Amino acid sequence: MMTAALAAAHAADPVAARSQMGFSLGWHIVIACLGVGMPGLVLFAEWRGQRTGDPSYQLLARRWARAMGVLFAVGAVSGTILSFEMGVLWSGLMDHYGAVIGLPFAIEGFAFFIEAIFLGIYLYGWDRLPPRVHLLSGVPIVVAGIASAFFVVSANAWMNAPRGYAVRHGRVVGVDPWTAIFNPATGPETTHMILAAFMVTGFAIASVYAVAMLRGRRDRYHRLGLLIPLTFAAIMTPVQIGVGDWAARFVGSDQPVKLAAMEGLAQTTRHAPESIGGLFYGGRLHGALRIPDGLSLLLRLNTGAKVTGLNSVPPADRPPVEIVHFAFDAMVGIGFALLALGAWLAWTWWRRRDLPRGGWFLRAVALSGVAAVVAMESGWIATEVGRQPWIVYHVLRTSNAVNPAPGLANGVWPVITVYAALTVATVYVLRRLARSRPVPIAPQESDVRAHTVV
Repeated sequence: MMTAALAAAHAADPVAARSQMGFSLGWHIVIACLGVGMPGLVLFAEWRGQRTGDPSYQLLARRWARAMGVLFAVGAVSGTILSFEMGVLWSGLMDHYGAVIGLPFAIEGFAFFIEAIFLGIYLYGWDRLPPRVHLLSGVPIVVAGIASAFFVVSANAWMNAPRGYAVRHGRVVGVDPWTAIFNPATGPETTHMILAAFMVTGFAIASVYAVAMLRGRRDRYHRLGLLIPLTFAAIMTPVQIGVGDWAARFVGSDQPVKLAAMEGLAQTTRHAPESIGGLFYGGRLHGALRIPDGLSLLLRLNTGAKVTGLNSVPPADRPPVEIVHFAFDAMVGIGFALLALGAWLAWTWWRRRDLPRGGWFLRAVALSGVAAVVAMESGWIATEVGRQPWIVYHVLRTSNAVNPAPGLANGVWPVITVYAALTVATVYVLRRLARSRPVPIAPQESDVRAHTVV
């Protein structure tokens, strides 16, 4: 329950702070996903290159590693901006609960430093370390990237399921940071995010090579550049859908109003249908495809189970249903479309040990990178907007957590300008790297050398 001190706190308009934080986080999370997913792909390509002696694998590993270094540097900049925004924009949250969620941020900092150290060793040590040692030096990058994602997301999970503290006389006491980190939301939320990072990375990289192949570059280098990350992402997709069901069950039991917003369920009801699509306005969902008893069955494994609706709480305690429902449907719909793309690849490979022929498959892969990013962003919108009006669920309202100082809106446009400049610079540098030749290539591989990543 909210303490008397927090309830009496000055409530400020959080729109400007939420806009700035949402934009910053939405930009940074794409780079963060690549930081989590790329190291494993780089190591796999290098390992295959060492095992087979195939220069195509070696070229992929070196190109991807250089891109990974650039993205790490850019992510460090955008992550620093976010750390300042946490303190400047959300002083009410950090003042009262900083001691509770400080540990996961501190551990994430150590993971970041470990990742930075070994990334430097890995990039500088190419051709300077023995091949096996160089390969092993990349393993801490993989582990540290996943650890960073886990601990940052565990702090967000705590905001959905706060644990590990007590309140006495309006002050937070008795902090148990490990209980806070390993709260009930940590398992589904961190797993869902890490798998999303793998999917975004795999589909995004594959989409680059799909565009190149549509332009006629069909050599072994480009085929491997598409096949390796696409296979990786395709394997992750059905696992992610299963984890998504786990996450939805948690939301249904611990945050029933958020689930009602996701499903557009206005009234608490038994035999609740599963609603697909539609628009929520006028207090109810319009134009949706409804599967009878579907939601009750998915949540409770009982077609007659009762599912909590939006009417269970006052209007002031309901999230903006229109946004949440649309974002949730977008995430689920794109997820199943990507599953179909992976099945297409698997079926053709099982029959012919080859990629599907024709341009439609390559066009679908070319779109899959953007689609995966949209699905990931939509999932975060459903998670964060669906928790409103609470920043810490049923403990602290967003309006009581925002910094009440005037002028927060003045920071929105400078932040957008900074990220626009970062975007242009990042794209420019990555395109220059794609056109460079990081390693000499044997004469018999001149066909590979002649084609570069778009």
